[in-house]
Amino acid sequence: MASDMTTDTRKDQAQTGVSESPTPEQRVADRRAEALRAAADAIARADHGDPFAVLGMQQEAPGRPVEVRAFVPGAEKLWVIDSATSEPAGEAERIHPDGFYLAVMPDRTERFRYRLRAQYPLATQEFEDAYRFGNMLGELDVHLLAEGTHLRNYEKLGAHPREVDGVAGVAFAVWAPSARSVSVVGDFNNWDGRRMPMRRRVEVGVWEIFVPHAHAGQRYKFEIRGAGGNLMPAKADPYAFQAEMRPATASVVHGLSSYDWRDQDWQSRKLAASDRTAPISIYEVHLGSWARVPEEDNRFLTYQELAERLIPYAKDMGFTHIELLPITEHPFDGSWGYQPIGLYAPTARHGSPEDFKDFVNACHRAGLGVLLDWVPGHFPTDPHGLGNFDGTHLYEHADPRQGFHQDWNTLIYNFGRTEVQNFLLGNALFWLDQYKLDGLRVDAVASMLYLDYSRKEGEWVPNKFGGRENLESIAFLKRMNELVYGQQPGAMTVAEESTSWPMVSKPTYLGGLGFGYKWNMGWMHDTLHYMQSDPIHRRYHHHQMTFGLIYQFSENFVLPLSHDEVVHGKGSLINKMPGDDWQKFANLRAYYGFMFAHPGKKLLFMGGEFAQWQEWSEARSLDWHLLDQPMHRGMRDLVRDLNGLYRELEPLHKTDCDPSGFEWIESNDNENSVFTFLRKADESGHIVIAVCNFTPVPRQGYRVGVPLPGRYVERMNTDDAKYGGSGVGNPGGGVYAEEIPWHGRTHSLDLTIPPLSTLILERKAE
Repeated sequence: MASDMTTDTRKDQAQTGVSESPTPEQRVADRRAEALRAAADAIARADHGDPFAVLGMQQEAPGRPVEVRAFVPGAEKLWVIDSATSEPAGEAERIHPDGFYLAVMPDRTERFRYRLRAQYPLATQEFEDAYRFGNMLGELDVHLLAEGTHLRNYEKLGAHPREVDGVAGVAFAVWAPSARSVSVVGDFNNWDGRRMPMRRRVEVGVWEIFVPHAHAGQRYKFEIRGAGGNLMPAKADPYAFQAEMRPATASVVHGLSSYDWRDQDWQSRKLAASDRTAPISIYEVHLGSWARVPEEDNRFLTYQELAERLIPYAKDMGFTHIELLPITEHPFDGSWGYQPIGLYAPTARHGSPEDFKDFVNACHRAGLGVLLDWVPGHFPTDPHGLGNFDGTHLYEHADPRQGFHQDWNTLIYNFGRTEVQNFLLGNALFWLDQYKLDGLRVDAVASMLYLDYSRKEGEWVPNKFGGRENLESIAFLKRMNELVYGQQPGAMTVAEESTSWPMVSKPTYLGGLGFGYKWNMGWMHDTLHYMQSDPIHRRYHHHQMTFGLIYQFSENFVLPLSHDEVVHGKGSLINKMPGDDWQKFANLRAYYGFMFAHPGKKLLFMGGEFAQWQEWSEARSLDWHLLDQPMHRGMRDLVRDLNGLYRELEPLHKTDCDPSGFEWIESNDNENSVFTFLRKADESGHIVIAVCNFTPVPRQGYRVGVPLPGRYVERMNTDDAKYGGSGVGNPGGGVYAEEIPWHGRTHSLDLTIPPLSTLILERKAE
């Protein structure tokens, strides 16, 4: 190298006593040589913040000779190959012992396309140089990312197989604005952080690189140095579309592949299927424990096996939607998916992203919608995750009073940061667009709304007005709902929200949060408390069953009997019921009848439909063998028939969210623990009467007032012998309304009410 020779010459002159001042050109050459040595040393330490200014083809000025610099550890020799001729354009000199090479080509004054040829001890390899490729992100992408309005950010950030200048490879990009240096490491570079330091786009804090010859299926992470030079634990890609099977933690190159969706029939009726007037009955499922394969080391079912078994079952049971506990990639099975790290990757526990698309496609072809339990409320502290991502609190708040969940020992997103909001908003749209999911159930909304959620005085920071409302999170939720409903017709959003926050399911233009539906946690807690009471004491808790109707139509409610009610020592639903085994089953059947007759969309967690005795555990299969027993089969058949009736009878679903469709007939008969109410869809006279008896005493000659004459046919009797009941009821062609005023109505029915039962009667006009 010319500059090195000049320095050596001056040393020789000093040793012989000859003194000669360096010329200005020599001083410039010395400074360049010294800077290059320092840069080579920084590259060799994986600690250079601007590698594209050092590596690749460089030229001091137009018309000057070009030179190529490359870091190729392990190479014994290196040549620059002219891509046009496939002939060597120059041999490189190693100027750093770790493998930094410099090829100066005095006869080349124009940049040209080139490759590198490296001779190793056992082989010679020719390859494209990552540092000859330009920017991957366009100016508009950079602008939108910086602004936090890039709604398809997942198309640019992460890992994307693509072809650049005729070369196949993968474009990597990651947001790490405070990092001093970032390298992509993976199967394509021996996980060596020195080999592929990335280019920093200072306008937006994103680091990018195109890695020639990398391809889908290869594992990778990002090696990040913080601003102080500290090396972070290798980080998984926040935008990875695929991840390794736990306990491994690397991301996997996948890209946004096309898919042959064959669900046109479902898409044509998707909008109607999510409407407030539609029957919506949701089967909540944890894919990892719905069923296992015990004879194969208790392994998970694959997405294909789930499609073959779960989908026909849910369809036969009459559910309209399957809601999946979070299948976004997560490191810890015991979190049930609620501590996700790979928000853009379906979990590898059951197969590949294409396999999951196959599952969704099969659901749609069977007429089932798919909802994803989505978790923007918190994320885990695992070292390969988002926490302290670039050496700073990038995704989370720095102040633990704002950025740490005490309940779950997890971190909280900084919703006030536009890039973080954009990350989450893009993710919500990603699942609806790329996987054609039909909605998002948003977890732990209450924890997002309140700054003092589960915190004592002094453990939280008030908002700018001094209040407890999390203004940034509220703005995020509103924006998320506006985008989902604005860009994905037919998709629904459902809030798990346990407080009295107003207008959760009202449009944002009316001041609401914009969700389509809200879980009615109050109804669930009140009614389960009532059902757990011994029937002899229920008269004292009577209005726990009626209280929900006071606020029932303030929101668009889903009635949830969810996974949260059958874990952590709470026991299964059947075990919550009082009495001997027969009474337990009768109580639960009556409760299901009450639920399906009550206004509100329905949700039931897996195992509840056949009255599993054991409390649910994510580590084992449901107890499907119980279906060999008549009482459990009867419970399953009851749920199937309730779903069918709910879908068939408009009065039971069309006015789920409309107060005009509900009337109490008798809500105060606490002495008998009997409740009677009416459901209707319109003023046509098509009405349904529900009668619930929550004592083990049959009621003969119990009179119920009805508004119209006619024949009232028993469409459901939860005490029917086919469900395991006693068979008491009103069989035959129905009960005719008599012109006997009762309950403030002109006509009434003389009914036999079975013990611990719900009757559903449909009026047939004569």
